Amino acid sequence: MSLDLEYLLWLQNFRALTSDVLTPFMEWVSVFSTGFLLFIPAFIYWCIDKRKGLLIFLAWKISMVINSLIKLTCCIYRPWVRDTKIIPAGNAIKTAGGYSFPSGHTMTAAPIYGSVALLIKNKLIKALLILAILLLAFSRNYLGVHTPQDVLVGFILGLLAVYITNKILNYLDKDFNSNSKLEDLVIALLFLSGIATLIYISFKSYPLDYNQDGKLLVDPVKMQIDAWQDAGGIIPLALCWWLDRKFIKFKATGLNLKSVILNLIGMIPLYFILDKTLRNYLVLGCGAYWGRLLNQSALFVYIIIIWPLILKLFKLNKNI
Repeated sequence: MSLDLEYLLWLQNFRALTSDVLTPFMEWVSVFSTGFLLFIPAFIYWCIDKRKGLLIFLAWKISMVINSLIKLTCCIYRPWVRDTKIIPAGNAIKTAGGYSFPSGHTMTAAPIYGSVALLIKNKLIKALLILAILLLAFSRNYLGVHTPQDVLVGFILGLLAVYITNKILNYLDKDFNSNSKLEDLVIALLFLSGIATLIYISFKSYPLDYNQDGKLLVDPVKMQIDAWQDAGGIIPLALCWWLDRKFIKFKATGLNLKSVILNLIGMIPLYFILDKTLRNYLVLGCGAYWGRLLNQSALFVYIIIIWPLILKLFKLNKNI
């Protein structure tokens, strides 16, 4: 047995010896990283600094494009498929289907926490944010759904997405007037990269291995559906970025009591987008592929278009 699987078995034995006392917490860490963690960049975008919020969203979606391309190219099976002695903890296996490498949870948390760490000057908070990424990565090992390689590569690629995105935005911000056409080009390239990724993952071939019961070890269709949400989200993000530049021209409201309260109220509709309520209806009406993509579109349309327009109605936008 390889060392990575031995490590997961050691953690599995530790869970058994401690009666799974840490399992609920580790499950919560994993769930929060792929859902409600997005409240952070939304609040930053609306209330503190639009460009900084945009950095976080871009780093996240670029990370997801990279994750989908690698995951659906390498097609590496989960630990319990590679060794039946590995048994995932709690309900983790229900949200950890598909391929294993690299970790999608880690590549969600790393760009979001990592971007905030980049933007904050306080060294203690920076350290806590990096610790949060490491805790998330460890939780995926602890729950038995990812190997150390999965989370290590996810950690590196997620932070690399932050570095690249930050460099691009800093370059565009040096001279806004001279770089306005270049920014349009960057937006167009991101838009096209999302389309190209969806075409690639939709038409490439996948391994079709079956277990003893005659069921596919990994259903390629499910992986494609997930990628339409994860990687495809770069398409509406790019489009909303362009619409804001051309028409909305939003600026953050600032950290005053009225704007903070109003932006917290704005989180309520966002909650129903993030908790999959809207997604379920869209999938029911439009099918799994388009439903997932439309849900991501609703996310960015609400954050970048709809709520900023509402803030303008309340005369909280700094442009007014």
